[in-house]
Amino acid sequence: MRVVAKFGGTSLGSGDRINRAADSVADAVAQGHEIAVVASAMGNTTDELLDEIEFETEETDRAEIVSMGERTSVRMLKAALAARGVDAVFVEPGSERWPVFTDGDGELDAERTKAAAAELAAQLDDVVPVITGFLAEGPDGNVTTLGRGGSDTTAVMLGNYMTADEVVIVTDVEGVMTGDPHVVEGARNVGEISVDELRNLSFRGAEVVAPSALSYKGENLSVRVVHYQHGDLLAGGTDIIGEFESLIDMREEPLACLTVAGRAIRNRPGILQDLSTALGDSDINVDAVASGMDSVTFYVDETVAERAENILHREVIDEESLSSVTVDDDVAVVRVMGGELPNQPGVIRTLVDPIAEAHINIHDLLTSATSVAVFVDWSDREKTLDIVQNEFDN
Repeated sequence: MRVVAKFGGTSLGSGDRINRAADSVADAVAQGHEIAVVASAMGNTTDELLDEIEFETEETDRAEIVSMGERTSVRMLKAALAARGVDAVFVEPGSERWPVFTDGDGELDAERTKAAAAELAAQLDDVVPVITGFLAEGPDGNVTTLGRGGSDTTAVMLGNYMTADEVVIVTDVEGVMTGDPHVVEGARNVGEISVDELRNLSFRGAEVVAPSALSYKGENLSVRVVHYQHGDLLAGGTDIIGEFESLIDMREEPLACLTVAGRAIRNRPGILQDLSTALGDSDINVDAVASGMDSVTFYVDETVAERAENILHREVIDEESLSSVTVDDDVAVVRVMGGELPNQPGVIRTLVDPIAEAHINIHDLLTSATSVAVFVDWSDREKTLDIVQNEFDN
């Protein structure tokens, strides 16, 4: 197998942990596997270096300073591998084997990076490259960075461009957990999770794999998360399956919009649960929910709208804080789903402005970590879809 192994800061946070990392790489090499290593800065080195920059500095100088954490890590890990008889070499910006490049705008130079990664992959029979994560080389040879979580991005991107069989992210948790083990009791490992699920969790605070990294995961590239104490790069942890696809979708059947109004509805504990449970107990699927200070709106299939209205009306009668329920039929929804949406400043305006310019009324606009849903009149659905496709397919 060809494996890219990324060791996070916690997994390289001490001499003992560097020894553990070197042992796991040496074992994989001894089994005949081709290994490329991506290393983060030891412990919290990068944050500590950033905290010490209390003076005005140019971006190029700033990048050089913060790069010292990764530069130290690759030298330490390369030395530990050499002590185990592994032919290893540290690779950093400016070195002959360096594979990650940015263009004049600071964005990834994909073509140059792909070519350099392919050259590095061709050498894996002879050497284990230990590559600085997070860093890139600009067109002038200066050091640049890939942003927060950049070591994850380096690993998955190189795994893709080097046609690796697997990328292994070595961290301080036993894969993806059912909850934060530092906060909740009984958190257990999730054996398998989809890219879509993990990216949504990552954009909402789960610090397992950087969201930007998963953009580079193809269907045929396996990505796995393991604990640094596990010791085996080739087994255990959590498998991340699938690939994140950007998608523009229009629901083929019309929806009905049911709005329940009530005084201070958001301050009444359990009201949303009660309303949702009443619909669910009657086998009515809710496509989307929107809430305001004094209302909750449910979008359901238009064919069950009348039944849903009667169910919600019973809840209104029984609950003093609720005032009324109303129904609006013939609603369409167009959804944009894509992992890069949260990284696009002004993405909502990009979507809303052309729809407004076309004199289309937007009933609702619902956003999640990686999707935007636009609700419009059924008669405006085709025009809305065309506008959205023109904006996001280009």
